[in-house]
Amino acid sequence: MKKAAFVSAPSLRAVASASANNTDHAQRLLAAKFRATQASAERGDVSAQFDLGVMYDCGQGATKDPAQAAHWYRKAADRRYARAQYNLGLSYYSGQGVTQDHAQAAHWFRKAADQGHTYAQHNLGLSYYNGHGIAQDHAQAVYWLSKAADRGYADAQFSLGALYALGHGVSQDYAQAACWFRKAADQGNADAQFSLGALYDEGQGVAQDHAQATHWYRKAADHGDAQFNIVLSSDKGQDIAQDHAQAARSYLQAAEQGDAEAQCSIASAYVLGQGVAQDFAQAASWFRKSADQGYAPAQCGLGTLYSKGHGVAQDYAQAARWYRKAADQGDAKAQFNLGISYDRGQGVAQDQAQAIHWFLKAADQGHADAQFMLGVSYDEGQGVAQDHAQAAHWYRKAAEQGHASAQYNLGGLYALGQGVAQDHAQAIHWFLKAADQDYADAQFNLGVFYALGHGVAQDFAQAAHWFQKAADQGAARAQFNLGLLYDGGDGVAQDHAQAAHWYQKAADQGHAKAQLHLGLSYDRGEGVAQDHAQAAHWFHKAADQGQARAEFNLGMLYERGHGVTQDCAQAAHWYRKAAEQGYADAQFNLGIAYDRGQGVAQDHAQAVHWYHKAADRGNADAQFSLGVAYERGQGVAQDQAQAAGWYRVAAKQGHAAAWEALERSGVP
Repeated sequence: MKKAAFVSAPSLRAVASASANNTDHAQRLLAAKFRATQASAERGDVSAQFDLGVMYDCGQGATKDPAQAAHWYRKAADRRYARAQYNLGLSYYSGQGVTQDHAQAAHWFRKAADQGHTYAQHNLGLSYYNGHGIAQDHAQAVYWLSKAADRGYADAQFSLGALYALGHGVSQDYAQAACWFRKAADQGNADAQFSLGALYDEGQGVAQDHAQATHWYRKAADHGDAQFNIVLSSDKGQDIAQDHAQAARSYLQAAEQGDAEAQCSIASAYVLGQGVAQDFAQAASWFRKSADQGYAPAQCGLGTLYSKGHGVAQDYAQAARWYRKAADQGDAKAQFNLGISYDRGQGVAQDQAQAIHWFLKAADQGHADAQFMLGVSYDEGQGVAQDHAQAAHWYRKAAEQGHASAQYNLGGLYALGQGVAQDHAQAIHWFLKAADQDYADAQFNLGVFYALGHGVAQDFAQAAHWFQKAADQGAARAQFNLGLLYDGGDGVAQDHAQAAHWYQKAADQGHAKAQLHLGLSYDRGEGVAQDHAQAAHWFHKAADQGQARAEFNLGMLYERGHGVTQDCAQAAHWYRKAAEQGYADAQFNLGIAYDRGQGVAQDHAQAVHWYHKAADRGNADAQFSLGVAYERGQGVAQDQAQAAGWYRVAAKQGHAAAWEALERSGVP
């Protein structure tokens, strides 16, 4: 049975870096990004904790440190962040940064898989098949591989086909095997292409057709699958579910005789630990032998080992050198990797034009990641003139291959009408495709579109559905919006406890509005026991991020001594911060503070200044207070006409004292 690789999916959206053709500058930018991410992570931002783990994993902005990577993955994983749970599983599986522990790997794969993470579902299925970290259970392997396969993941489709061919965990069914192999083969999976060829060769599950067999064998060979040569040299072909140990022995025998494809294949086996113990040093040795013969896939593989520091000392210059050798032969993966090297200034001087050059070569061969990166480059104007139409063109090509980030970005262009005619229905179409791959930002956007009725009939129940999916992956914005829906009873039964629950999750990640609303929940005792000290705590966190309403509410708590020691100076301080952002109630309260000399020196002119600002924003109390100031000549020249005018404005809003003032003065 083919065991697909335990390889991490891209964790961060790949974006073109700063356009300066200067490696030191690029490194400073990466270091600055690292510091900003670290600060957010230490404040509890779960997505930043995950991103920080990736930075340590990849050596971006900091020295590569697998132990620190695992540390930050765990922090995010403990808060149910699916991608972090998956990457932590990978750390345990490979023993990078933690003691190798397949049971822990399976544990974390399960947590991510339960949240719908496709790669985790696939790896959990393989763990069950191989009995790695859990009791071997082929039926469970089929269950989890089916989930990943149904999401279009080619490696899972291949593995599921192999189980049907073997009759492991399911009744043996070559027709089903052929169905799944074809799905994976159509996505370019070389193992599936080879296996489908074998079925056609033997007439198992499909009508025997040697021409079709040769067609699929050749496709596998074009991907560097050395099994093709073994098939051609055999009268009988080869069992599609060949034992990896036997395959490795065959590769090794051919490799020792100098066969470049076999050398590349045994190197790949050492990388993946398929049929042999995982050994990156051996992988590097065999990749080098093959690469020295000019075999492009091996040159690319050797470049990857240098880039990651697996089996060789990490050396970006050597990585770029080998990528170039393979890229010059037209290897799309190497062309893409060389583009990334130029984009990041790794091993070569940073050069956005060269990055674009190589992305374009790979993209023209249908490489989805390269197409996506071209889309990003045109979207942001990095290395090329900004051109949203071109961005949409390349995003679409990648999106049609199932690239989730491209689907999401293409949806964003349709939503904004950038490079394409604005079309909310198309935006939703692409967001849905990305959301079905558990792309949390796309799930969040779908929630927003349903809540606003953009491109679909307004439907708060659907909004709640999508916000829930994104929230379950740790998306703070979705957690906050889900809290709002529970607070208002929109699309869900009103439940203040659930609202507070989701506000808490988002607030713990540093979401300012969630911190404000959690403070309001504690202040009012809605969904939680009333606790003014907790209210002050969360208002303070939101106020520190510039939330005007939180600044105002914090001022109110200081003025009243609720949850904090009464302190009129602190009250005035926070009123001022909110007032300077145009928050009318805070402007009025600051005016009152100046009028009475509470927390500030008494100053009627300043009082009038702030009353005016609040009155202009429609605050009836401020309008009335301005009337009083003009009537008495406090802080302004006495002016009965102005006084009457402001009383009249306040009275129209139903201000009782303003009506009394008008009646007292006899002004109609």
